[in-house]
Amino acid sequence: MNKDLFCKGYTWGFFAHSGEMQTKAAEESMERLASNGLNWICIPVNAWQETFASTKVFCDYERTQTDDDVIFAIKKAKSLGLKICLKPMVNCFDRAWRARIDFPSENQEYWDKWFRSYNAFMLHYAAIAEKTGCEMLCTGCEMAGMDKQSDRCRDMIRKVRKVYSGIVMHNINHGDEFRFNWLGDVDVIGISAYYPVTDENDRSLERMIREFKKRTEVLEKAHEHYGKPIMFAEIGVRNEQGCTQYPWDFHNRPDRPSDQQEQANFYEAAMTATWDKDWFCGYFWWDWKATLPPIEKAKEDRDFTIYGKKAEQVLKNWYTKA
Repeated sequence: MNKDLFCKGYTWGFFAHSGEMQTKAAEESMERLASNGLNWICIPVNAWQETFASTKVFCDYERTQTDDDVIFAIKKAKSLGLKICLKPMVNCFDRAWRARIDFPSENQEYWDKWFRSYNAFMLHYAAIAEKTGCEMLCTGCEMAGMDKQSDRCRDMIRKVRKVYSGIVMHNINHGDEFRFNWLGDVDVIGISAYYPVTDENDRSLERMIREFKKRTEVLEKAHEHYGKPIMFAEIGVRNEQGCTQYPWDFHNRPDRPSDQQEQANFYEAAMTATWDKDWFCGYFWWDWKATLPPIEKAKEDRDFTIYGKKAEQVLKNWYTKA
Protein backbone atom coordinates (compact mmCIF):
# COMPACT_ATOMS: atom_id res chain seq x y z
CA MET A 1 0.00 0.00 0.00
CA ASN A 2 1.31 3.41 -0.98
CA LYS A 3 0.33 5.25 2.21
CA ASP A 4 0.83 8.69 0.66
CA LEU A 5 -1.73 7.91 -2.04
CA PHE A 6 -4.09 4.97 -1.72
CA CYS A 7 -7.37 5.13 -3.57
CA LYS A 8 -10.14 3.09 -2.04
CA GLY A 9 -12.20 4.13 -5.01
CA TYR A 10 -14.90 3.31 -7.51
CA THR A 11 -15.98 4.75 -10.87
CA TRP A 12 -19.40 6.37 -10.70
CA GLY A 13 -21.80 7.60 -13.37
CA PHE A 14 -20.31 6.30 -16.63
CA PHE A 15 -22.66 7.04 -19.55
CA ALA A 16 -25.00 9.05 -17.30
CA HIS A 17 -27.07 11.09 -19.72
CA SER A 18 -27.17 14.87 -19.71
CA GLY A 19 -28.83 16.08 -16.50
CA GLU A 20 -28.84 12.70 -14.74
CA MET A 21 -26.01 13.51 -12.34
CA GLN A 22 -28.06 16.32 -10.80
CA THR A 23 -31.03 14.17 -9.81
CA LYS A 24 -32.00 13.04 -6.33
CA ALA A 25 -31.56 9.44 -7.49
CA ALA A 26 -27.96 10.19 -8.47
CA GLU A 27 -27.24 11.74 -5.08
CA GLU A 28 -28.65 8.67 -3.35
CA SER A 29 -26.58 6.42 -5.61
CA MET A 30 -23.35 8.22 -4.70
CA GLU A 31 -24.27 8.15 -1.01
CA ARG A 32 -24.79 4.39 -1.13
CA LEU A 33 -21.48 3.93 -2.94
CA ALA A 34 -19.60 6.10 -0.43
CA SER A 35 -21.04 4.11 2.48
CA ASN A 36 -18.81 1.20 1.45
CA GLY A 37 -15.75 2.92 2.91
CA LEU A 38 -14.54 4.84 -0.13
CA ASN A 39 -12.05 7.67 0.18
CA TRP A 40 -11.91 8.38 -3.58
CA ILE A 41 -14.38 8.45 -6.45
CA CYS A 42 -13.73 8.55 -10.19
CA ILE A 43 -16.20 10.67 -12.17
CA PRO A 44 -16.08 10.05 -15.94
CA VAL A 45 -17.18 12.50 -18.61
CA ASN A 46 -18.13 11.10 -22.00
CA ALA A 47 -17.17 12.81 -25.25
CA TRP A 48 -17.47 11.34 -28.73
CA GLN A 49 -16.12 11.05 -32.22
CA GLU A 50 -17.99 9.66 -35.21
CA THR A 51 -15.69 6.73 -35.98
CA PHE A 52 -12.32 5.38 -34.92
CA ALA A 53 -10.85 7.23 -37.93
CA SER A 54 -12.41 10.64 -37.24
CA THR A 55 -10.29 13.64 -36.26
CA LYS A 56 -12.85 15.59 -34.24
CA VAL A 57 -13.71 14.99 -30.58
CA PHE A 58 -16.99 16.59 -29.58
CA CYS A 59 -19.76 16.68 -27.00
CA ASP A 60 -23.19 15.21 -27.72
CA TYR A 61 -25.92 17.21 -25.99
CA GLU A 62 -27.95 14.10 -25.16
CA ARG A 63 -25.12 11.84 -24.04
CA THR A 64 -22.35 14.09 -22.72
CA GLN A 65 -22.63 15.26 -19.13
CA THR A 66 -22.86 19.04 -18.97
CA ASP A 67 -20.32 21.11 -17.08
CA ASP A 68 -23.04 21.80 -14.52
CA ASP A 69 -23.59 18.04 -14.13
CA VAL A 70 -19.89 17.44 -13.55
CA ILE A 71 -19.50 20.30 -11.08
CA PHE A 72 -22.64 19.18 -9.20
CA ALA A 73 -21.25 15.62 -8.91
CA ILE A 74 -17.87 16.92 -7.74
CA LYS A 75 -19.49 19.05 -5.05
CA LYS A 76 -21.63 16.11 -3.94
CA ALA A 77 -18.56 13.87 -3.70
CA LYS A 78 -16.71 16.47 -1.66
CA SER A 79 -19.67 16.78 0.71
CA LEU A 80 -19.27 13.04 1.34
CA GLY A 81 -15.60 13.48 2.18
CA LEU A 82 -14.34 11.90 -1.05
CA LYS A 83 -11.34 12.86 -3.14
CA ILE A 84 -12.04 13.01 -6.87
CA CYS A 85 -10.44 11.75 -10.03
CA LEU A 86 -12.01 13.45 -13.05
CA LYS A 87 -11.85 11.14 -16.06
CA PRO A 88 -12.66 12.64 -19.49
CA MET A 89 -13.20 9.75 -21.93
CA VAL A 90 -13.61 9.51 -25.69
CA ASN A 91 -16.02 7.00 -27.24
CA CYS A 92 -16.89 6.26 -30.86
CA PHE A 93 -20.39 6.33 -32.34
CA ASP A 94 -19.45 3.38 -34.56
CA ARG A 95 -18.96 1.36 -31.33
CA ALA A 96 -15.25 0.88 -32.01
CA TRP A 97 -13.16 0.53 -28.87
CA ARG A 98 -11.28 3.76 -28.22
CA ALA A 99 -7.96 1.88 -28.40
CA ARG A 100 -8.66 1.54 -32.15
CA ILE A 101 -8.50 5.30 -32.71
CA ASP A 102 -5.49 5.39 -34.98
CA PHE A 103 -4.10 6.68 -38.29
CA PRO A 104 -1.45 5.35 -40.68
CA SER A 105 2.04 6.58 -39.86
CA GLU A 106 2.35 8.22 -43.27
CA ASN A 107 -0.67 10.43 -42.55
CA GLN A 108 0.72 12.57 -39.73
CA GLU A 109 -1.58 15.45 -40.62
CA TYR A 110 -4.49 13.35 -39.33
CA TRP A 111 -2.76 12.98 -35.98
CA ASP A 112 -2.14 16.74 -35.94
CA LYS A 113 -5.86 17.39 -36.41
CA TRP A 114 -6.90 14.77 -33.89
CA PHE A 115 -4.53 15.98 -31.17
CA ARG A 116 -5.64 19.58 -31.64
CA SER A 117 -9.18 18.43 -30.93
CA TYR A 118 -8.23 16.03 -28.11
CA ASN A 119 -6.01 18.59 -26.39
CA ALA A 120 -8.81 21.16 -26.44
CA PHE A 121 -11.14 18.55 -24.93
CA MET A 122 -8.65 17.56 -22.23
CA LEU A 123 -7.69 21.13 -21.34
CA HIS A 124 -11.35 22.08 -20.91
CA TYR A 125 -11.75 19.42 -18.22
CA ALA A 126 -8.31 20.08 -16.76
CA ALA A 127 -9.51 23.64 -16.10
CA ILE A 128 -12.69 22.33 -14.44
CA ALA A 129 -10.64 19.90 -12.34
CA GLU A 130 -8.38 22.75 -11.21
CA LYS A 131 -11.24 25.14 -10.48
CA THR A 132 -13.21 22.58 -8.47
CA GLY A 133 -10.24 21.14 -6.61
CA CYS A 134 -10.24 17.62 -8.05
CA GLU A 135 -7.23 15.83 -6.64
CA MET A 136 -6.55 13.74 -9.76
CA LEU A 137 -7.08 14.00 -13.51
CA CYS A 138 -6.98 11.08 -15.94
CA THR A 139 -5.51 12.15 -19.29
CA GLY A 140 -6.57 9.12 -21.34
CA CYS A 141 -8.16 5.70 -21.03
CA GLU A 142 -7.18 2.65 -23.10
CA MET A 143 -6.01 4.85 -25.97
CA ALA A 144 -3.33 2.59 -27.43
CA GLY A 145 -3.36 4.30 -30.83
CA MET A 146 -2.88 7.70 -29.23
CA ASP A 147 -0.35 6.44 -26.71
CA LYS A 148 2.01 5.33 -29.50
CA GLN A 149 2.44 9.01 -30.35
CA SER A 150 5.09 9.64 -27.70
CA ASP A 151 6.05 13.23 -28.58
CA ARG A 152 2.44 14.33 -28.93
CA CYS A 153 1.48 12.67 -25.64
CA ARG A 154 4.36 14.34 -23.82
CA ASP A 155 3.23 17.65 -25.27
CA MET A 156 -0.32 16.96 -24.12
CA ILE A 157 0.87 16.28 -20.56
CA ARG A 158 2.92 19.52 -20.58
CA LYS A 159 -0.13 21.47 -21.69
CA VAL A 160 -2.29 19.85 -18.99
CA ARG A 161 0.22 20.70 -16.26
CA LYS A 162 0.07 24.38 -17.23
CA VAL A 163 -3.65 24.32 -16.39
CA TYR A 164 -3.92 21.67 -13.71
CA SER A 165 -1.81 21.37 -10.53
CA GLY A 166 -3.06 18.05 -9.12
CA ILE A 167 -2.12 14.42 -9.71
CA VAL A 168 -1.93 13.42 -13.38
CA MET A 169 -2.84 9.78 -14.02
CA HIS A 170 -2.89 8.02 -17.37
CA ASN A 171 -4.89 4.81 -17.88
CA ILE A 172 -3.45 2.11 -20.17
CA ASN A 173 -4.86 -1.33 -20.92
CA HIS A 174 -3.56 -4.53 -19.35
CA GLY A 175 -0.87 -6.01 -21.54
CA ASP A 176 0.52 -2.56 -22.41
CA GLU A 177 2.56 -2.19 -19.23
CA PHE A 178 5.89 -1.62 -21.06
CA ARG A 179 4.64 -0.39 -24.41
CA PHE A 180 4.77 3.41 -24.11
CA ASN A 181 8.06 5.07 -23.22
CA TRP A 182 6.57 8.41 -22.18
CA LEU A 183 4.58 7.15 -19.16
CA GLY A 184 7.28 8.36 -16.80
CA ASP A 185 5.94 11.87 -17.51
CA VAL A 186 2.77 11.26 -15.47
CA ASP A 187 2.41 10.93 -11.70
CA VAL A 188 0.48 7.66 -11.56
CA ILE A 189 0.18 4.87 -14.13
CA GLY A 190 -3.32 3.41 -14.18
CA ILE A 191 -4.05 -0.05 -15.53
CA SER A 192 -7.34 -1.36 -16.87
CA ALA A 193 -6.84 -4.59 -14.96
CA TYR A 194 -9.28 -6.88 -16.73
CA TYR A 195 -6.89 -9.79 -16.42
CA PRO A 196 -8.33 -13.24 -17.16
CA VAL A 197 -7.66 -15.23 -13.99
CA THR A 198 -9.51 -18.53 -14.51
CA ASP A 199 -10.30 -21.10 -17.15
CA GLU A 200 -13.24 -23.39 -17.80
CA ASN A 201 -11.83 -26.05 -15.49
CA ASP A 202 -10.86 -23.98 -12.46
CA ARG A 203 -12.73 -20.88 -11.33
CA SER A 204 -11.74 -21.14 -7.67
CA LEU A 205 -10.75 -18.24 -5.46
CA GLU A 206 -7.34 -19.87 -4.97
CA ARG A 207 -6.76 -19.92 -8.71
CA MET A 208 -7.73 -16.24 -8.99
CA ILE A 209 -5.35 -15.23 -6.22
CA ARG A 210 -2.46 -17.11 -7.84
CA GLU A 211 -3.14 -15.48 -11.19
CA PHE A 212 -3.40 -11.97 -9.74
CA LYS A 213 -0.13 -12.50 -7.88
CA LYS A 214 1.53 -13.33 -11.20
CA ARG A 215 0.25 -10.03 -12.57
CA THR A 216 1.64 -8.11 -9.61
CA GLU A 217 5.13 -9.36 -10.48
CA VAL A 218 4.78 -7.72 -13.91
CA LEU A 219 3.33 -4.55 -12.41
CA GLU A 220 6.16 -4.23 -9.92
CA LYS A 221 8.63 -4.38 -12.81
CA ALA A 222 6.62 -1.65 -14.57
CA HIS A 223 6.83 0.46 -11.41
CA GLU A 224 10.60 -0.02 -11.32
CA HIS A 225 10.88 0.74 -15.04
CA TYR A 226 8.98 4.03 -14.96
CA GLY A 227 9.60 5.03 -11.34
CA LYS A 228 5.90 5.72 -10.80
CA PRO A 229 3.22 4.21 -8.56
CA ILE A 230 0.73 1.85 -10.19
CA MET A 231 -3.02 1.65 -9.65
CA PHE A 232 -5.95 -0.23 -11.12
CA ALA A 233 -7.66 2.71 -12.81
CA GLU A 234 -10.30 0.27 -14.04
CA ILE A 235 -11.03 -3.21 -12.77
CA GLY A 236 -14.17 -5.26 -12.44
CA VAL A 237 -16.21 -8.13 -13.77
CA ARG A 238 -19.85 -9.00 -14.38
CA ASN A 239 -21.74 -11.49 -12.21
CA GLU A 240 -22.01 -14.24 -14.78
CA GLN A 241 -20.64 -17.76 -14.64
CA GLY A 242 -17.31 -17.77 -16.46
CA CYS A 243 -16.93 -13.99 -16.32
CA THR A 244 -13.44 -14.18 -14.82
CA GLN A 245 -12.19 -15.79 -18.02
CA TYR A 246 -13.05 -12.55 -19.90
CA PRO A 247 -13.49 -9.77 -17.30
CA TRP A 248 -13.46 -7.01 -19.94
CA ASP A 249 -16.51 -8.36 -21.75
CA PHE A 250 -19.75 -6.44 -21.21
CA HIS A 251 -21.97 -8.70 -23.34
CA ASN A 252 -24.70 -10.64 -21.59
CA ARG A 253 -24.74 -14.39 -22.25
CA PRO A 254 -28.26 -15.63 -21.49
CA ASP A 255 -27.07 -19.25 -21.70
CA ARG A 256 -24.79 -18.64 -18.71
CA PRO A 257 -26.31 -18.50 -15.21
CA SER A 258 -25.71 -15.56 -12.91
CA ASP A 259 -22.86 -16.07 -10.46
CA GLN A 260 -22.45 -13.50 -7.73
CA GLN A 261 -19.84 -15.59 -5.96
CA GLU A 262 -17.49 -15.62 -8.93
CA GLN A 263 -17.74 -11.84 -9.14
CA ALA A 264 -17.16 -11.52 -5.40
CA ASN A 265 -14.13 -13.84 -5.58
CA PHE A 266 -12.59 -11.68 -8.32
CA TYR A 267 -12.78 -8.70 -5.95
CA GLU A 268 -11.33 -10.73 -3.10
CA ALA A 269 -8.46 -12.05 -5.20
CA ALA A 270 -7.49 -8.70 -6.71
CA MET A 271 -7.28 -6.98 -3.36
CA THR A 272 -5.55 -9.90 -1.66
CA ALA A 273 -2.79 -9.77 -4.28
CA THR A 274 -2.21 -6.00 -4.34
CA TRP A 275 -3.36 -4.37 -1.09
CA ASP A 276 -0.04 -4.35 0.78
CA LYS A 277 2.32 -3.57 -2.11
CA ASP A 278 4.18 -0.34 -1.36
CA TRP A 279 4.27 0.65 -5.06
CA PHE A 280 0.53 0.13 -5.50
CA CYS A 281 -1.90 2.98 -4.91
CA GLY A 282 -5.41 1.65 -5.23
CA TYR A 283 -8.49 0.97 -7.31
CA PHE A 284 -11.23 2.63 -9.29
CA TRP A 285 -13.56 -0.35 -9.72
CA TRP A 286 -15.86 -0.41 -12.76
CA ASP A 287 -18.63 0.82 -12.54
CA TRP A 288 -21.45 2.12 -10.33
CA LYS A 289 -24.51 3.57 -12.03
CA ALA A 290 -25.75 7.11 -11.35
CA THR A 291 -29.28 5.73 -11.11
CA LEU A 292 -29.73 2.48 -9.19
CA PRO A 293 -32.60 -0.01 -9.52
CA PRO A 294 -34.77 -0.86 -6.51
CA ILE A 295 -32.74 -3.03 -4.15
CA GLU A 296 -35.05 -6.00 -4.72
CA LYS A 297 -34.15 -5.83 -8.43
CA ALA A 298 -30.38 -5.43 -7.92
CA LYS A 299 -29.60 -9.14 -7.96
CA GLU A 300 -31.30 -9.51 -11.34
CA ASP A 301 -28.71 -7.20 -12.87
CA ARG A 302 -25.76 -8.95 -14.55
CA ASP A 303 -23.66 -5.86 -15.20
CA PHE A 304 -20.42 -4.70 -13.54
CA THR A 305 -22.27 -2.75 -10.85
CA ILE A 306 -22.03 -4.58 -7.51
CA TYR A 307 -24.88 -2.74 -5.81
CA GLY A 308 -26.88 -5.24 -3.75
CA LYS A 309 -24.60 -8.17 -4.69
CA LYS A 310 -22.11 -10.27 -2.73
CA ALA A 311 -19.17 -8.31 -4.12
CA GLU A 312 -20.42 -5.13 -2.48
CA GLN A 313 -19.86 -6.68 0.94
CA VAL A 314 -16.39 -7.87 -0.11
CA LEU A 315 -15.54 -4.32 -1.17
CA LYS A 316 -16.84 -2.88 2.10
CA ASN A 317 -14.90 -5.42 4.16
CA TRP A 318 -11.64 -4.37 2.50
CA TYR A 319 -12.33 -0.64 2.38
CA THR A 320 -13.34 -0.39 6.03
CA LYS A 321 -10.54 -2.53 7.47
CA ALA A 322 -8.07 -0.74 9.70
